[in-house]
Amino acid sequence: MQMTEGSPTGGSETPEGKQGLLALLLSMAMFVLVVDTSLMNVSISYVVRDLDTTVSGVQAAIALEALVSAAFILIGSKVGDLIGRKRAYVLGLLGYAIGASAMVLAQNLTAIIIFWAILGGIGASLLLPAMQSLIHGNFEGAAQKKVYALVGAAAAIAAAVGPLLGGFITTYLSWRVAFGLEVVIIAVVLSGIKLVKDVPYTGVRSIDTVGAILSVLGMGGIVLGILVWQEGGEAVGALLATGAIGLAGLAYWLVRRKRQGKPTLLDPELFKSKVFRLGITAQMLQQIALGGTMIALPIYLQMVLEYNAMQAGLSLAPLSLSMFAVALLAGKKLAGRRASSVVRWGFLLLTLGIAILIPIVPRAEFGWGLVVPLIIAGSGLGLLVSQLNNYTLAPISEERVSEAAGTNSAGGSFGLSFGLAFAGAIMLATLSFAFTQMAESSDVLPPAEQQQVAQVLEDDAEVMSNTALDAQLVDQPPDIKAEIIRINTDARPLALQVALLVPLIAGLLGLLNSFRMARIPEAPPANSGAGQMLD
Repeated sequence: MQMTEGSPTGGSETPEGKQGLLALLLSMAMFVLVVDTSLMNVSISYVVRDLDTTVSGVQAAIALEALVSAAFILIGSKVGDLIGRKRAYVLGLLGYAIGASAMVLAQNLTAIIIFWAILGGIGASLLLPAMQSLIHGNFEGAAQKKVYALVGAAAAIAAAVGPLLGGFITTYLSWRVAFGLEVVIIAVVLSGIKLVKDVPYTGVRSIDTVGAILSVLGMGGIVLGILVWQEGGEAVGALLATGAIGLAGLAYWLVRRKRQGKPTLLDPELFKSKVFRLGITAQMLQQIALGGTMIALPIYLQMVLEYNAMQAGLSLAPLSLSMFAVALLAGKKLAGRRASSVVRWGFLLLTLGIAILIPIVPRAEFGWGLVVPLIIAGSGLGLLVSQLNNYTLAPISEERVSEAAGTNSAGGSFGLSFGLAFAGAIMLATLSFAFTQMAESSDVLPPAEQQQVAQVLEDDAEVMSNTALDAQLVDQPPDIKAEIIRINTDARPLALQVALLVPLIAGLLGLLNSFRMARIPEAPPANSGAGQMLD
């Protein structure tokens, strides 16, 4: 890499070694961002046990972290404009470091929700758009594209090895050690902060406060409504209605404010492009499918097959590794193909893999029984990852690509949080219904026991391993204990099958959307590097 002259921030020459080190540190920051959720997924049973909490509580925290990131990412981008992208980058890293530190020290679920899910999610919302701008401002030409590719590769590698790495550390050391290592990596990244040149913002500095509030209410209301329903809380309808009204109100407000010539949270004219609309829809559906799959399968592996974190990580490896390998190959081998055609094959393989997986779930006695459908689904996800970001951002001009990328990322994060929350909620609702029906039709359980089981599940439906359930039933007569464990054994696979309908339906909708994509002309990529970072 040659010396770069005329940097956007200062005009001084930056030695090759310093630029290379900065690119490496940015890639490390992205690696931590992506690997974080993988650590939580493969550590669910350990977190539940060590904190004496519930699977649904941990699943809700995972969904909430994705939701906060989505709800605040557009605001985070504007905050970075106002306080400086470098400062927003530092604050985002610190927010993530505090969240990871909370995981190391937490003694209850409340601490995880406050510090890891909420504060860490806000950190991500500041970090992602700031990183986009800093790469754009600290590198030029071919060097800039290489850094975008390097950061995108770091994200893909983190997604591929995250379950294996997290499973290994959790099993042989502790899940707390895994999050402690995140803090160490962030400290290393922050140690090189002097290498980062700030990127000044010259645009309008006023804030669309109403738009920001409506975006948080819209996305937050829908996902929080699902999470409250999952936990058996009240006011679910009010939260969902608030979310729907918030999103509708946001669309109206943005159009109105744009017509008045005032600054908007995001430019509604971006959505005039059919390519952008269809691309962001496909991105959201892909993430819903990924979120639903990555919450249902780890729970199945840890609570039904009673795998440890390492075994769960190995069982999930065919999905993540095939996604990584296919994305890498498709990016090189399919460059000349129409993106809509590749996307169609991606959704087809994703849907096929999930469809094959659903009937296997109650019959698989070990994780390797899932290998073939996971490879098929992972290959589909890999094709989507290789195409969707560049397809979506292709019609966007260079000066607006940062805003469009932020909107695209927000849509993807919202899809991920929705998939995590909805699949989890459907799973628990099905478990409660199936367990109650099986208990009431049992010839072994007396009526009093049937009513007690129904009442307990109505108050607190929970996915529980047979070993944990056996420990709770220690005082019950042997025949009652055996019957309840039998019902649990039969009900859990059914609940997980129903949860997998969420990614299946998302895949089918994505497939239908890809046929609409095929009907319209595609623009050549306007900024090939911009999308890669957000894969």
